[in-house]
Amino acid sequence: MKQVITPYLSFNGNARAALERYQEIFGGELEQLKTYGEADFPTPPGADDLLIHGRLRIGELVIMVSDAGPGRDVTAGNNVSLVLEFESEEEINSAYEALSRSGSVYMELQDTFWGAKYGKVRDEFGIIWDLNFEKGQQ
Repeated sequence: MKQVITPYLSFNGNARAALERYQEIFGGELEQLKTYGEADFPTPPGADDLLIHGRLRIGELVIMVSDAGPGRDVTAGNNVSLVLEFESEEEINSAYEALSRSGSVYMELQDTFWGAKYGKVRDEFGIIWDLNFEKGQQ
């Protein structure tokens, strides 16, 4: 069995915008975008255009998203962050710049004691990203 953890992110009506923004930053392909209105079961009032399911595939990484249905609110917290490992300084610099532009920087992108370039950012959708590039791999 191949063991893979797939992050599944929930949003309050802006899942499509988040997924498109992440595609803009990280590349990859949007897959399986389906709204509540397109789903094969009764749609709650006001949810027709909300995403019930969407995926962004970046190589082997898959990020899944959906909007919470009406009456269910998502509270952005600080108990989960997503760690992205980069293959070059150019990639990490670009992602850091794009995520921090509309977000909050928790830790500036910098060289670390463990030999990596690292930064931590909360994006405009409330998702916390740990960005890491192991310098020895370049």
